[in-house]
Amino acid sequence: MSNTETTRERRPSTSAPISDLQGPVGPGFSRPKHKRTFTGFGAGEIKSVEASIPEPQREAWKKFQAHGFRDKDEFERDTVRHVETTLARSMFNCDETAAYAATSLAFRDRLITQWNRTQQRQTFSDTKRIYYLSLEFLMGRALDNAMLNVGAKAIAKDGLADLGFRIEDIIAQEHDAALGNGGLGRLAACFLDSMASLNFPAWGYGLRYRYGIFKQEIVDGYQVEVPDYWLDFNPWEFPRHDIVVDIQFYGNVRKYQNDQGKNVVTWEGGEIVKAVAYDVPIPGFDTPSTNNLRLWSSKAASGEFDFQKFNSGDYESSVADQQRAETISAVLYPNDNLERGKELRLKQQYFWVAASLYDIVRRFKKSKRAWSEFPEQVAIQLNDTHPTLAIVELQRILIDLEGLEWDEAWKIVTKTFGYTNHTVLPEALEKWSVPLFQNLLPRHLQIIYEINLFFLQLVEKKFPKEREILGRVSIIEESQPKMVRMAYLAIVGSHKVNGVAELHSDLIKTTIFKDFVRIFGPDKFTNVTNGITPRRWLHQANPRLSELIASKTGGIGFLKDLTLLNELENFADDKEFKKEWAEIKYANKVRLAKHIKTTTGVTVNPAALFDIQVKRIHEYKRQQMNIFGVIHRYLTIKNMSAEERKKLAPRVSIFGGKAAPGYWMAKTIIHLVNSVGSVVNNDKDVGDLLKVIFLEDYNVSKAEMIIPASDISEHISTAGTEASGTSNMKFVLNGGLIIGTCDGANIEITREIGESNIFLFGNLAEDVEDLRHAHNYGDHSMDPDLVKVFEAIKSNMFGDAGSFGALVGAIEDHGDYYLVSDDFHSYIQTQELVDEAYKNQDEWISKCIQSVARMGFFSSDRCINEYAESIWNIEPLQPESKNGLPKSEL
Repeated sequence: MSNTETTRERRPSTSAPISDLQGPVGPGFSRPKHKRTFTGFGAGEIKSVEASIPEPQREAWKKFQAHGFRDKDEFERDTVRHVETTLARSMFNCDETAAYAATSLAFRDRLITQWNRTQQRQTFSDTKRIYYLSLEFLMGRALDNAMLNVGAKAIAKDGLADLGFRIEDIIAQEHDAALGNGGLGRLAACFLDSMASLNFPAWGYGLRYRYGIFKQEIVDGYQVEVPDYWLDFNPWEFPRHDIVVDIQFYGNVRKYQNDQGKNVVTWEGGEIVKAVAYDVPIPGFDTPSTNNLRLWSSKAASGEFDFQKFNSGDYESSVADQQRAETISAVLYPNDNLERGKELRLKQQYFWVAASLYDIVRRFKKSKRAWSEFPEQVAIQLNDTHPTLAIVELQRILIDLEGLEWDEAWKIVTKTFGYTNHTVLPEALEKWSVPLFQNLLPRHLQIIYEINLFFLQLVEKKFPKEREILGRVSIIEESQPKMVRMAYLAIVGSHKVNGVAELHSDLIKTTIFKDFVRIFGPDKFTNVTNGITPRRWLHQANPRLSELIASKTGGIGFLKDLTLLNELENFADDKEFKKEWAEIKYANKVRLAKHIKTTTGVTVNPAALFDIQVKRIHEYKRQQMNIFGVIHRYLTIKNMSAEERKKLAPRVSIFGGKAAPGYWMAKTIIHLVNSVGSVVNNDKDVGDLLKVIFLEDYNVSKAEMIIPASDISEHISTAGTEASGTSNMKFVLNGGLIIGTCDGANIEITREIGESNIFLFGNLAEDVEDLRHAHNYGDHSMDPDLVKVFEAIKSNMFGDAGSFGALVGAIEDHGDYYLVSDDFHSYIQTQELVDEAYKNQDEWISKCIQSVARMGFFSSDRCINEYAESIWNIEPLQPESKNGLPKSEL
């Protein structure tokens, strides 16, 4: 190979342009043919193309341009047309699935026109864009959200009724988009909704998982994972088969001098996998702005299969490339207990960020701006450590492919990225082994070492007498084998690092990242407390409550400005209002009770206190403490006289959530919950006084049904472990109260709604280390009530005690890392306060109303405005009204 060989660029696979000819083409035509760039034109190109189209053609086009339906008749026309022509069905065989498909397509048609105009407007204005990189986007059902956001749900309801369908049945046909697992992905989805609703030019970038995480089934009390294939029919995505990017893995790095004497580095050989783009429209609420979520799917560079191998009878290996490539975007979080799983996860992360950055860089290059202007046009937010490789990839693009000098490129990179940290748990801060990197991404490992050297030289200059700090902050951990610390790389490569609640942001500055605060100064670290979108989590999940609130706050303006909820304070003691409030809560509980009966066979009393903990199953979230508390309640009831039982507030304890496939302890918690439920729910002595329910396969649409039915919800993580939490916000916004620790956003919720409206218990974050030390090296005695619970488990009361030995042993014998035994007594006492408070329903409802009235701070709109101002430096782009002027100019 010659030294003059050009660098191998990742190339788009596109069909050839029509022609470069100018002048007459064909009889009677003088219009030039236009060369179309593979994701549209730049701002200047659109204007010149439009000018070259003859007026009659332009008129004909505009006359018949698509528009969405404007009333019920147009909705019915579009829906029937889609049933008959798109789905090839008729009035006689249109079932609910077909009606869902046709309704979705009718709404999709309306969204597409707004989506196209939004993208054109953003291209024309050529302003700064935000690109949100998240490995998860837990979107939930799209149809209901689209109907609400474009303000046409009432039209659809009436239209579907005319056609013989109930809107609720049609909405229920949709599979949840399986693009995430927990709070991280749901936060990303809320943020996309807010960015569109606030008219920010924004794109989300993620992976198009074929199976998502998994569908959870409970078999004999155990979690069983089955594939969740959700893509049978998905009208909400647009395959962009013309947007295909080559992604490289493995190979080797070659360094040489070119003819100009410049040192050149090329990454050669290895394996190519293609990334294919799929676009999902993200409608804003009460605005025509419709942003884009681009998801990447993987396929083999060699096509569907190797024809030569197939012809020679080697059928299995003829499709091996395709199968290997497709595993990259097959499943969210492949089990990384195995080495091959680790490699696949790192492959996923690079595949996604490399395709996304190719897209972002290509879009920037169309503007013909100088590279120094890149951070003025592009802001990239890293949602946790998963997309950290984007920092290294952008540096590689700038120095290897675009020929910039190292220092100039690094300045651009660090001005472009912001990093959101979501955890203080050391085991959740990603690390990848150097040998794995060396094999999979050899050029990136070299760049990481150079970034680290550059950074450590800066540290040494700043702290010449503190040698030990270098080892503590190095991106490369000197272990066996050496590891790349992705969180450290994210900090070094970003201009801002934010936590997601005040306590969490303080903790990262004083614990895991304290050295970096000394190096970079406190200004690099900031806080943006999480929020939720009230459109989905109030208006969509709890429409009757939303209507009631609208009747007292002067309309639905609170969905765009959540602080308007504070007007509800005036009605906290209004008898009529409280009666309506209580009726809505009861109806929501009846709906959940029906779901429980249908799915578990257990009958629960809607008048009982519904105590709910639904979230990812993890020891730090302490579902084990909740179920130990339930066992304590059960033992207490069993020891009561009949008279004492009459005074007790009946309770339904509801659990839900998935355990990671390789997380055995979390799976044991699920097994214990189900085992306790099977004993308690069949105990005639207890009857309705206590029921224990585990709802399988918890997801966004189930959350929309569960959360409005809550009386009390549990947010009981060990203090200092939950970064923020957002389900706590959703429960309070829907008129439920919280029992929780002083952790994450619970602290800020308490500050907003008042201590009298929340049930707090447990030790504080600053005491956690001392308590852990006491478990391991000092005196620690177990709470007697917890001892009784463990005795009941060990007596085989809930099945074979051996099944739960590890759960009990972690607390009794292995240091009780999550401090269940330290907080148990306080937890039980606080639950007794909940029981007492619930008996006074009049005061309870007042507490709920006050709490909702004070939740205005926890909107994701407020979050996005904070990010835009303090991290992204980006302005909203006002949409045009129907007569072509920006709204602000009318």
